[in-house]
Amino acid sequence: MSQTKNFNLPDLGEGLPDATIVEWFVKEGDVIKLDEPLVSMETAKAVVEVPSPFSGTVLKLSGAAGDIIPTGAVLASFALDPNLPQRADGQDTGHSHGHAAPAAPAAPTPPPLPTAAAPVAAEEAKPAAAERDDAGTVVGAMQSSNAVHAEQALAVGGVKAVPAVRATARKLGVDLSRVRATGTDGAVTMADVKQAAADGSAKIGAAPAAVAAPVAAAPAPAQVAAPVQSDARTPLSAAGKPMRTQPPGVVAKGQPEPLKGVRRNMARVMADAHSKVVPTTLNDDADIHAWLPGNDVTARLVRSIVVAAQKVPAMNAWFDGEALTRTLHAQVDIGIAVDTDDGLFVPALRNADMLDARGIREGVNRLREQVEARSIAASELSGYTISLSNFGMFAGRYATPVVVPPCVAIVGAGRARHQMTPVMGGVEAHKVIPLSVTFDHRAATGGEAARFLRAMMDDLALAS
Repeated sequence: MSQTKNFNLPDLGEGLPDATIVEWFVKEGDVIKLDEPLVSMETAKAVVEVPSPFSGTVLKLSGAAGDIIPTGAVLASFALDPNLPQRADGQDTGHSHGHAAPAAPAAPTPPPLPTAAAPVAAEEAKPAAAERDDAGTVVGAMQSSNAVHAEQALAVGGVKAVPAVRATARKLGVDLSRVRATGTDGAVTMADVKQAAADGSAKIGAAPAAVAAPVAAAPAPAQVAAPVQSDARTPLSAAGKPMRTQPPGVVAKGQPEPLKGVRRNMARVMADAHSKVVPTTLNDDADIHAWLPGNDVTARLVRSIVVAAQKVPAMNAWFDGEALTRTLHAQVDIGIAVDTDDGLFVPALRNADMLDARGIREGVNRLREQVEARSIAASELSGYTISLSNFGMFAGRYATPVVVPPCVAIVGAGRARHQMTPVMGGVEAHKVIPLSVTFDHRAATGGEAARFLRAMMDDLALAS
């Protein structure tokens, strides 16, 4: 009789309490070998391909695409095959691969979820060396390092695509098998999926044009009369409450939907920040009337933050509210808020104090591209010393942006506008950028915040 084992969802290296199933690469009854792709999971920061920890037959898959699985809960059950290679005990990665109960292989109760999300401060403040030492928080036999590895396109169902592309296709309702692939070796790229979503050429469930024509020509009178019948279908239940009339994978307005991935983590982080920080916001307008043509707004905002941080180090700092300690930083790493359909990302523009305008623009563009493609490393989404939200590119003047621990401050830039400004001999129309600086009043004084804001405004007032 073959040995049966459960595979519990490991911590995918980000300290989060759960992850969402994107796609299974096997089905129950399939035979899989050690380290072959088992499933892709979406976390708050990436789409991760999880390899099989065993060789054998898949007995049970705990969940379908879109389901949220708590970290430590049973993800799959296997009947081990003694004739196929297995990981030796000395190669165990620290994950919980417990024996299944004889009567019910998937019966073990998952460990309870944490009562609160782990503080972001603790994750961000860990030394890099400590992160490298923890090789037990990644799946498979992967060893931790600071090297960046490119995702490999995996062929599933005859279609080659990396997990992030598959996740995007599912969210956009795109059938990958009908997408025209332009990537290397016939792989479907992120651009291919977005193009298919835009032109509607590969919708999931859509019939081919040749098949759709006869349907369109079918007699319609009965269809027109149906709604007036007393037993016609209705989106309301017998109690008069709205019912879901579309499958769970399709967005249905008016229905409760569990938050997943990035948006789920955003909810946790914002709630945690709100409960810990003592926020105070200062607002003012930076006069940019003297700017010469060709100035990059984002680059100038980043430069002004660097200048202000160097003049007022208390705002470029981390604060530990439990230990009541403050860490001032010599370098200026700026978290750049990036808005996406999935939720908010804040990648770090490292060593902004060493970059010129061109370097800032190239760095910001790179971060945005990586966020959009979901290829950005998790390490790039933490560790910044101050952050910037340039919400004015959409709309709005002033805001009260949220300070996320351990940072002390965040800058918000509103939509630029012209206003009448008093000058010698009358008034002039000057262009201004509204600025909002929110700071944790436990760690910085009002005077420090005001001097920081003044330094930003003075730098932004320069012609170039």
